[in-house]
Amino acid sequence: MQAYRGPDRRKHPRLVINFVVSYRVKEIPDNCDLSQTKNVSQGGMLLTTNRRFHPGTQLAMSIRFPFVSQRINLTGEVVDSREVVRDLIYETRLRFIGVDEEFFKKLGDFIQKHLK
Repeated sequence: MQAYRGPDRRKHPRLVINFVVSYRVKEIPDNCDLSQTKNVSQGGMLLTTNRRFHPGTQLAMSIRFPFVSQRINLTGEVVDSREVVRDLIYETRLRFIGVDEEFFKKLGDFIQKHLK
């Protein structure tokens, strides 16, 4: 597959950065997995997962960001999930749902600071 070389259509700039994420399908309690982000924006994130998720699946996530003292609990809706290593690693793109306005601003400030 060839890399996309067209204009960036994203609403928010993304930062290539790794954060540890605990995630699970929102409707299934006590079934958490750990992963890492590949990049983050104010609108969502790309993370590696150990399985493919259907678009529209909601994931409950818990992440520790360096600019807030407590863990942040977020909900992400799967936009796309594609296989990278056969039956082992998937790249899953998520869009944040219902993000707290104060956190949204702090995340934007953090990203802007690190993009410079």
